[in-house]
Amino acid sequence: MDLHGLIYSFPKYYKNAILAFVIMVNIGFFTGLFFIEDTTNFESVGIQEQYLGNENIADAVEMKFKKPQREMLTLIHNHILSLSILFFMMASLLAITGINKKVKAFLMIEPFISLLLTFGGLYIIWSGVAWFSYIVMISGTLMTLSFLAESVIIIKELFKKI
Repeated sequence: MDLHGLIYSFPKYYKNAILAFVIMVNIGFFTGLFFIEDTTNFESVGIQEQYLGNENIADAVEMKFKKPQREMLTLIHNHILSLSILFFMMASLLAITGINKKVKAFLMIEPFISLLLTFGGLYIIWSGVAWFSYIVMISGTLMTLSFLAESVIIIKELFKKI
């Protein structure tokens, strides 16, 4: 079965539902980024302090303690499960667009790799390998850019006239 370009044949009401879905998941996804900015300032040190604590820094603006293992496992479990479903749904929508198949294949897989590196990386940081925060920052950025690219492509394809 060839899915390439199938999105063009969908009725308008279904395209509208896809559009609403993509907009809503973007609102949710980017709200999460506002939370990350608030808790880490998008900095390596901020990531380390968020999970390892900063109680040994006397002039810290906000006192933070090392997260307990149960909290770390819950955070990783919840994010990997929920974002995997979200990325699979976005990949399924991307699969039916008419874009270049190699670009499509890359964008369908990359968020899953970054998801594993980002949230697996948080556990590695929590385990004491603080420099892994740089890997988390890179993978989180790639995950966000891939998600944004998927969203833009899907929305653009919804309005494309064939």
